[in-house]
Amino acid sequence: MKLWASLLIVGIAAAAPAWGQAAAGDEAAIKLPAPRLDGAVSLEKAIQGRRSVRGYSGEALTLAEAAQLLWAAYGITDPRPDGPAFIRGGLRAAPSAGGLYPLEVYLVAGKVTGLAAGIYRYVSEKHELARIETGDRRDALCLAALGQAWIREAPASLVFGAVFARTTKKYGERGRERYVWMDAGFAGENVYLQARALGLGCCIAGAFLDDKVKQAVNMAGDEVPVCILGVGRRR
Repeated sequence: MKLWASLLIVGIAAAAPAWGQAAAGDEAAIKLPAPRLDGAVSLEKAIQGRRSVRGYSGEALTLAEAAQLLWAAYGITDPRPDGPAFIRGGLRAAPSAGGLYPLEVYLVAGKVTGLAAGIYRYVSEKHELARIETGDRRDALCLAALGQAWIREAPASLVFGAVFARTTKKYGERGRERYVWMDAGFAGENVYLQARALGLGCCIAGAFLDDKVKQAVNMAGDEVPVCILGVGRRR
């Protein structure tokens, strides 16, 4: 009996994917390290030190750092598996009007240790990445952002897309004109503060060609690009 139990445990351990690797049977699902819930930098110090940083050293981010930034943006902090379908798994790190969560968060990975360069969508319900496309797309994202060079130089960027219908079905045009943009602001500030707490630099961009950003990250047809957040180690 003990032998069978030992073999079962070894088999489960062997089957479990390592961080940054696809789960068995699903090559598009990338497991992320669990978020840290405590750190060395206080919230007050992160607020005091928050600045927009456009100069990066070129050093790679770690997968744990990328995972922490994604969680801070839109990770689930209060799981509600039996909650209404529209919350899609639980309440998130950033507030949202009506708990409707209209944003989709993409990771444009250029230099992230343990993760192949490519485009990924953050699946907050599972704290995973869904691989959309392989290959370094930072040049394409930079061109879509009117040639802002720091977007090319950042080892990774988060791109927010908005599905306005999630919010407008309840709030009408006020959702489109106000609430979705508020949601994006909350999530974006979380990324800024988390980056500062990790000792990283971050900058947000809103100057870009919408259709080109959609093409660069393979954004779904019903999504609208909202912002780009470049992140990296300060020069």
